[in-house]
Amino acid sequence: MKIAAHAIAASLALVSVPAHADALRDDLSAQMPGLMAIYRDLHANPELSFQELRSAKIMADAARKAGFEVTEKVGKTGVVAVMRNGAGPTVLIRADMDGLPVVEQTGLPYASKRRGTSTAGVESGIMHACGHDTHMTGWIGAARLLAARKSEWSGTLVMIGQPAEELGLGSRAMLDDGLYTRFPKPDYALAFHDGPGPVGTVAVSSGWALANTDSVDILVHGVGGHGAYPQQTKDPIVLASAIVSRLQTIVSREIDAQDAAVITVGSFHAGAKHNIISDRAELQLTVRSYSDETRKHLLDAIARIAKGEAIAAGLPDALLPEVTVKEPYTRATWNSPDFTEEFAEHMRTALGKDRVIAAPPAMAGEDFGEFLRADEANIKSLIFWVGGATLEDLMAAKNGSKPMPALHSPQWAPVADAVISTGAEALTRTALRIMAKR
Repeated sequence: MKIAAHAIAASLALVSVPAHADALRDDLSAQMPGLMAIYRDLHANPELSFQELRSAKIMADAARKAGFEVTEKVGKTGVVAVMRNGAGPTVLIRADMDGLPVVEQTGLPYASKRRGTSTAGVESGIMHACGHDTHMTGWIGAARLLAARKSEWSGTLVMIGQPAEELGLGSRAMLDDGLYTRFPKPDYALAFHDGPGPVGTVAVSSGWALANTDSVDILVHGVGGHGAYPQQTKDPIVLASAIVSRLQTIVSREIDAQDAAVITVGSFHAGAKHNIISDRAELQLTVRSYSDETRKHLLDAIARIAKGEAIAAGLPDALLPEVTVKEPYTRATWNSPDFTEEFAEHMRTALGKDRVIAAPPAMAGEDFGEFLRADEANIKSLIFWVGGATLEDLMAAKNGSKPMPALHSPQWAPVADAVISTGAEALTRTALRIMAKR
């Protein structure tokens, strides 16, 4: 993993430039021991998608204690906490709750030893390998800070604990369960995500922030037979290999070089024995894009190439490949540009200019964008990154001596107190700015 020079400089700056002291930061510092206890509990007890009952209760109980009206089991296991405080804008703050089917290898004293069975029926270890434990804890910190500052803001605060982000289904489940009809509809939607950036920094993308993520299955048919007599067969492995090779030309030769896109074949299965030519091969693809137009182009091209290569191989119409695009897919996340710039400028003032970084769009997927897409004309939306990597880790990754663990890695262990405190502070300050009493 290559680390940009400005990221190293930002991390160095954090070592030498103290944060400005103020009452909000003092209150947050006083909260941190209790918040870290919650974090360690959440980290040690992760739950898989749509099974986040314990995590949801921790968030719901914390919000109730802070004075919010709390509704549980929205979108199966989601939490909605509402605080009405007079006339003014409505701000939604979201944290995702689910862990991943990963066996933790961090060596932390509070590492997860939990196991569970996913909605797909697969039993495995469970880990917060994407940092949702820091998101939930930062959310609790922000809820407490904002509740204690009701005299400073006017409007409505809607804080949600969202299930099943890792499936790309949780935000839609909450919306389908009446998030915008049973509860106040937001004017602003806000969230953060931890990442391998310099510890304590805030990174933000304007416009596209995260990608469309499609899962595509291709079933390649053939005519099986003896491996010694390939002339009597239509070998699906050779055909599937040709499809894999040709798929690589879609991005390199059909998509504008300035329009980011990815097609990755993550799985190729065929055959069962050395001397048997199978009658089928199965491919699994992940496809990433930003705009709806580019997404359509990629998916249409995949179907066209699969069919064309089969025809070139002499397959009859009855044996043409079957291309299946899995639904629902995770749609790209858009950061409202004006909201993004206001946020970045405010964070430069509040945190210091060295702690705010402009980030390129990521090819990862996130279903946070659904909260904007549900009413694009009337909602402004932003998700930002909070860095959790130490200077030592950044330098080791830069010089190649030690790779940086990525999100979803069994070794992912951000500097949790920095992520939580920075995330909680950024959420709180942004909500206070939006809803400040005029």
